[in-house]
Amino acid sequence: MCGISGIFALDGTLAPDARESIARMNGALAHRGPDGDGFFQSQDCVLGHRRLAIIDRAGGHQPMSNEDGSCWIVFNGEVYNHRELRPVLEARGHQFRTSCDTEAILHAYEEYGPACVDRLEGMFAFAIYDGRRRELFAARDRLGKKPFFYTTFGGMLHFSSELPSLTRAVGWNGEIDLTALEGYLSLGYFIAPTTIYRNALKLEPGHWLRVANGRVETRQYWDVREFDTDTRSDAELIEAIDHELRTAVHSRLESEVPLGAFLSGGIDSGLVVSYMAEALPGRLVTASVGFGEKGHNELEAAALVAEHFGSRHYPEEIAPNLDEVIGPVTTHLGEPLADSSAIPTWYVSRAAKRHVTVALTGDGGDESFAGYDFRYVPLAMEAAARRWIPEAVTPAIGWLGERWPRSRRLPRPLRVGTLLENLSRDPAGAYYADLAFMKPGETRALMGLAPDRDVTSSPVYAAVTDPYRRCPSRSPLQRAEYADLKVYMPNDPLVKVDRMSMAHSLEVRSPLLDRKVVELAFRIPAERKQRGTQGKALLRDLARRRLPGALWQLPKRGFTAPIGEWIAGTHWTRFEEEVLQTSARLNGRLDAFQLRRRAAAHRQGATAHGYTLWAVWVLERWLAQSSSGSTGSAPTHQTPAR
Repeated sequence: MCGISGIFALDGTLAPDARESIARMNGALAHRGPDGDGFFQSQDCVLGHRRLAIIDRAGGHQPMSNEDGSCWIVFNGEVYNHRELRPVLEARGHQFRTSCDTEAILHAYEEYGPACVDRLEGMFAFAIYDGRRRELFAARDRLGKKPFFYTTFGGMLHFSSELPSLTRAVGWNGEIDLTALEGYLSLGYFIAPTTIYRNALKLEPGHWLRVANGRVETRQYWDVREFDTDTRSDAELIEAIDHELRTAVHSRLESEVPLGAFLSGGIDSGLVVSYMAEALPGRLVTASVGFGEKGHNELEAAALVAEHFGSRHYPEEIAPNLDEVIGPVTTHLGEPLADSSAIPTWYVSRAAKRHVTVALTGDGGDESFAGYDFRYVPLAMEAAARRWIPEAVTPAIGWLGERWPRSRRLPRPLRVGTLLENLSRDPAGAYYADLAFMKPGETRALMGLAPDRDVTSSPVYAAVTDPYRRCPSRSPLQRAEYADLKVYMPNDPLVKVDRMSMAHSLEVRSPLLDRKVVELAFRIPAERKQRGTQGKALLRDLARRRLPGALWQLPKRGFTAPIGEWIAGTHWTRFEEEVLQTSARLNGRLDAFQLRRRAAAHRQGATAHGYTLWAVWVLERWLAQSSSGSTGSAPTHQTPAR
């Protein structure tokens, strides 16, 4: 796991200040690679690398070249099948000088060109300078576990593992694009390929990028192609899942440094730990964190799993300390992200790093195996209800839903306002409304706009619903899972995990996001994964076999921070000073009356607006930090061009 950066001339040679830029850009990635740095320079390309040494610590220095020095690579991630690729490439005449996975990527590119990515299994973002063709080729892994940002200005393409690194380049124009503010407030993140900066982009998951003849080209190389085709019995499906998960976990155990796992109280991380225990008897290390608040603490369940598998377990209960974490979390995220679980992820990464350098995690099971009961179950109910509702009455149902009381004092069976509104929309529109943390009407009101409840008016509506619509499955649940895999997963959870772990120089590997596991999950019909109101049915059946006690029966619980309590209580004064004063940077972009009204209602306990207030605070904090600016450290050595 590392940090990469580079600059490539679109036409001709690099500007003289490009070498100064790469030093600054690479220095800003020091936390991603504390074990060393390196540089490559030529007339039309410079590459930078920060290394976190995991495999072939002695010989895996980057940038790395091929045999004759005509191709150079910088790479962030792990390729788990590099040992299988090596003999195939050697048989074709390629000579290896190291035992690391980086060199396997480089030779695969020489042999197969852009099609090399089809042969790589793992998590990766890399860039290869091809001096023979005077081209730059870059790629990002299928699910988007590793980041790749890029921008073009001054006749050059600049790329990096993180946005703050790009901002260090000489000539950077950091024009902030808040036209997507409505989308950010609704969802809590910016959807690839866009970023908060007008002139910076994310390479989308499962895509490669090539720069040749002054032209930047991107192309998709992978997608889930098969849905609902696996008709085997439940027993056979469980055996297939068991096989793929075991293979995925075991392939992620290669490391020359201490390795362990994040252990929550859920079945996903519990299953991962169970397979690790098979391969690492007596050497298993796990770490868990929890908050003092009851709803944010699963330490007891995690301890049960750790004891069962004989793990050397390091639990940590965290006292709320927003002052300690809000600054570094906002800084390392690189752009606003309103997911409060970034905070416990920061803490669990810090706790794990005290004992290991590589940690496996259970991320990814919910999106592929129907784990989000709070969204997927209502979605299935809506789909069933639509079959019986005449189209002529849907406007009346929507009218009733808009006016239905939303009070938490109502008995749960009577809280049907959202259900009625969704029944008046098409399924894709209902999916968007459910995905949004803050509904479109509320978002627009907060921005001082007409509170239109029409979800199609959102600027991110098309980007969110396009994957849902193009999914060929007939199941609304399968479509929602696929859209989550394409929109939510790479833009929220994977961003959070990558930035928070790398802030502590910790590598995280996610077996449930193995490409073969994901493809198997989508071949399984949705009704087999969600039985009635219980999601992740097949994973629960597998967990019943492998995990202790009744952990397989525990409901889904989010890995979140008590931000609502913090804002209403211990940190109210600080929130008020930073967000509600006229000096706030968001003043004029949000309706001050609406914001104060929500803040007051939240503090008084009348209505919970924790997400809204946190999203606004994160954005305000980020704007303040970005306006102050910072610089990276200087490099320590260089690798000259050949």
